[in-house]
This record gives sequence, C-alpha cells and structure tokens, in this order.
Amino acid sequence: MNLVRGAWKVLVGIKDGLVLIAMLIFFGLLFAVLSAKPGPTSIRDGALLLRLDGRIVEQPAEVDPFSSLTGRGDAGHEFRLRDVVRALDKAKDDSQVKVVVLDLDSFGGGYPAALNEVADAIGRVRAAGKPVLAYATTYTDAGYRLAANASEVWESAMAGTLFMGPGGSQLYYKGLIDKLGVNAHVYRVGKYKSYVEPYTRAEASPEAKEEVQVLYNVLFGQWKEAIGKARPKAKIADFLTQPDKVVVAAQGNIAQANLDAGIVDKLGTRLEFGKRVATIAGHDDNKAPGTFHTIGYDAYVAANPLPTGGDAIGVLTIAGDIIDGKSTGGNAGSDTVAKAVLDALGKKKLKALVVRVDSPGGSALASEDMRMAILEARAQKLPIVVSMGGLAASGGYWVSTAGDVIFAEPTTITGSIGIFGIIPTFEGTLKKIGITADGVKTTPISGQPDIYAGTNPATDAIFQAGIENGYRQFVTRVSQARHLTPARVDEIGQGRVWDGGTAHQLGLVDRFGGLQDAVAEAAKRAGLKVEDTHIEYLEKKPGRLARFLAGLARDDDDNDDSTAPAEDAFTRVAAERRAMFASALGEVRRIGTGAAVQARCLECGGLGGAAPSNADVRLMDVLLARFGW
Repeated sequence: MNLVRGAWKVLVGIKDGLVLIAMLIFFGLLFAVLSAKPGPTSIRDGALLLRLDGRIVEQPAEVDPFSSLTGRGDAGHEFRLRDVVRALDKAKDDSQVKVVVLDLDSFGGGYPAALNEVADAIGRVRAAGKPVLAYATTYTDAGYRLAANASEVWESAMAGTLFMGPGGSQLYYKGLIDKLGVNAHVYRVGKYKSYVEPYTRAEASPEAKEEVQVLYNVLFGQWKEAIGKARPKAKIADFLTQPDKVVVAAQGNIAQANLDAGIVDKLGTRLEFGKRVATIAGHDDNKAPGTFHTIGYDAYVAANPLPTGGDAIGVLTIAGDIIDGKSTGGNAGSDTVAKAVLDALGKKKLKALVVRVDSPGGSALASEDMRMAILEARAQKLPIVVSMGGLAASGGYWVSTAGDVIFAEPTTITGSIGIFGIIPTFEGTLKKIGITADGVKTTPISGQPDIYAGTNPATDAIFQAGIENGYRQFVTRVSQARHLTPARVDEIGQGRVWDGGTAHQLGLVDRFGGLQDAVAEAAKRAGLKVEDTHIEYLEKKPGRLARFLAGLARDDDDNDDSTAPAEDAFTRVAAERRAMFASALGEVRRIGTGAAVQARCLECGGLGGAAPSNADVRLMDVLLARFGW
C-alpha cells in the first residue's frame, strides 16, 4: 500500500512539474511576443489606407482589449488626431507609400480645428507630389473638408452629396418635466449660459440664438473658405444656397450634379476605385479585382513611433468632459489628470509643460483641482504653455488660465465663461400618484435639497450665492491670467462662446497655432532648441497584455478587406438625426448624474461629430421600437 501511495505521489509530482514547465514556456513566449516591436521591414510598398470609420479626437477613450477582440467594445472607432497627422507627414516622404487612400464612407467627423489640421496634412502630402485618392458613397460636410484636399475625389454614381452646414434643432424638456411634475431648480450666472435652457424653457432664448448664430456663421464661413482654397474650381455656392433647385434641375441625379459642379472628380463603384488605386499601389494577381497593396494605418503608426532623444517637454492632455475623480471612458477625471502631472513633476525630468485642452468643460471643482495641479509646474520654474484643440470652453477655459501663453486655432471653440447648477426635485411627480412628504427640521436647511418636498427659499438663496461666488472666482482667474479687468472679463463672459479668431481679438487667446507650435514655444521659454527636445505625453500607458491583445485586433482590422455598408445621402442624414437624438438623451442622463456645479458649454456638442454612448444609443433604440419607428 505504501508503494502505491509513493508511486501516486511521484506521478502527481511529475504532472505538476510538467504543468509548471508548460506555463513557463507559454508565458515566456507571450513575453517575447509582447516585447516584439514592429519595424520598418513589416511595411511593404503600397497604399497607406486611412479607413476613417469613426471620429477624429484628441484622446480616444480607453477600450477593453478583450471587448475589441470579440467585437463587443462599447466605443466606436476613434482616431487620435496627432497619430493621423504624424502618419500623413511621414507618408509624404516615404518611398514605400505610393499613394494615400482616404476611405470616408463611415467618417464620424471631428471638431473644425481638428479637421483643418488633418486637411492641412493631406495638403502637404499632395504638395510633396504624392497622389491622394478619396472615396465615399456620399460625403458629409466633415468628410468633404478632408476629401477636398485630395488629388482625386471619387463618389458613387448611385448616391451624391448634399451639404448641411452647422445648425439644427435642440430638444427642450420643459413641457415634459412639467407633465411629469419634476421641478428643475436652476442656479446660474451668465445670460448666454444656455446649457440649462432645455430644462427651463420650451424654446431657445433670444440670447442663445444670437450667440449660436454668430458662432455658426463664423465656423461655416471658415469651412467655405477652406473648401474654396482646396478646390477653387468647384461650383459649390448653389448647393449651399438653393440645393432644392440644383437637385430638381439635375432630375434627382445628385451625383452627376456634384460631378458637373467639380465637387467630385470621378463617379464610380468601390470596385472601380480599387482598380484605380491598384494602378498606383500595385496588386496581387491571385486576389480579387479591386484589391491593392495596402499599408494598414495602425501598423504604419506603430512602425513610426515618436522620437525619444533630447530633453523632455511634457504634454498633458485634458480631453472630454471634465469630471470629479478618476477618468472614465473619454472623460478627463481630476484625480487622474492631477496624478499624471504631479508624478511627472516629481521625477524632475521635464523642462517645460504643455497643456493640451480639448474639452467642453464639466465640473467646476474638478477644473480647479486640475488647474492647481498644473500650477505646480510653475513652482518648479517650468514654463507652462496651453494648446487649445478643437474645443476649450467653460471648464476647459478655466483650466487654460494656468498657462503663461495660450495657443489656439481660428476654428477653436472657446470661452463660455459661466457657471451653473441644476437640482431636480420630484414633489410634483409624487403628488400626482398620491405621495406626500413631511418631517421635522432643526435648521432652515435640514434635509435640503429635499428631492421629495422641494427646496426652500433659504436653500435657493444659498445655492444661488454659491454659484455667483463660483462665477466671481472664474472671472478672477481669467482676469489675472489674461491681464484684463474683472469688468471686461464679465463683459465678454456671461457664458458666451467664441471662435478662436474672435477670442484672439478679445485677448482670451495669445497666438494662433497647433500643438507643435506650442511645444516650440515651450522649448524656447525653457532656453532649448526644439530640435533638441522630445515630447513626453503624460498619460496612462496600456499594459503589455492590453497592447498585445489590442495589436491582434489592430492587425485583424488592417488586413480586413471588408468595408462599411454604403449609405446614400438620405440614409446618412437619417443616421445623423438618430445620433443627435441619442446624444440629447445622454444630456438628460448627465444632468441627473454629473456634478451639481458645472462649467459646461451646450453649443459645442453638435460641432464635433460627438458620438453618444452605447447606453444612450440602446435607450434610443428602445424608444424607437416602442413607437414603431
């Protein structure tokens, strides 16, 4: 019996040893794969394919890599602006890149300043003598802003492009919340701070309409000017002023009307477009017609990393809604941002700090926490330069006041110096179903704000005074940072939103320029030559496993020959309206769950192709299904 037991122990030991050896081999191989880096040899001659099936953003939301592999990720594709521009600038001088292909069938847009930056990079590729070919079944305004800079603009003969221009309807919930018995207690400063109006009015105020009209006119004028510069022979005016007459005159053939007007260069199917690209990029005889030698965008970006030599210029990115606590999804959490900058400052390696802002604002408390963390760089005698991206409004501008100098683009959306708070109470709702509230109070504000019985005058007075104090702090920070009197800041504040060009005239912005201009200025202020520095992005780096799994998904996407379903102009417009509805539902949800005191911009949301969250889309689908849509 002892012999059997001994033999069993030996077998178990051998089994455990084999399992351990197998695990060591597995993790050793996994480590080797994770450590491997793509090199130039992994890129072959062909067409650099930019299949922009999503939005161009300053900082993509972090996605669970396992969800990416299974196709169940919550976020749609998002392309980092700086990566897109770097890939294009590298491609213009890369002999392996024979042509750049823009696939814009499912392009999700971006803020005007971001689109301009990418469009300029496309123009540099073309100016270097390298062909750029663009294709879409139908172009959106944002998609055409990029395509207009291409050597050849292709479009499906069965579709056509109509230009919408900025603008449209905004949902107002006052009638609904009155029917539900909800009481939205609003505390605000700034007659142009229109973020709260959907909850207090059934229509836009005259001040809000005036502000938005001015902003949209400026941005649309800049769009038209850029299109005219990129394609001076295109007869686009009639499509903007009398599209109905143009379409009727063309007997409904919008694509042919586009071609006749010089808006596009070629009408054809995706197969014909692919054959055209193949004549430049080459193709494999054993593959289907219309395919061509492709250089995947993600692989190209990975094979051309940022330089690391020289002194470090830190770049801190504040992108998305500003929230308290840790960053989640595409938001900028005050704790996460503050930790990133403070950790970097603690290492004493940075020579200067650039703060890249691309945010509509959010929590006033979080904005101040970020500003104070950034000012620690000044305590270390480091120059602080702010670079505004597509959007730096409200809380985004609050954070920007930490800079020694502020750069922006003419199409940057900024300002919105104002503050508000919203607290919903449900005494009316409860009364409708026969529920009342009562209790004992020991002070005038016991149990306040009371969501069951409503707020009282003392609470309303306290909250309004707090909001006014927050506005005074906002004005004071802007006044001190911009060397303006508080009265002048209040005059150009009041929640009003400005384009970058006007903001420059008002003194809210110092210079025009992008991120690289801001980095060059930071290097200069630090007494360095920009060529002797490198950018150190102060952001959380994904772990090895996350990079490995995301790389598998990336390679699969790069090698995928499939394309998004083609959409004609009418289908695309309908899809955009559904997305707007979903975004509106998201705004309602945000008011109920976000910070009570906020510095946020309402007008900014519809200008960047902002995608609603998955939860908002699902809620929209449920509502549409409920009403049989």
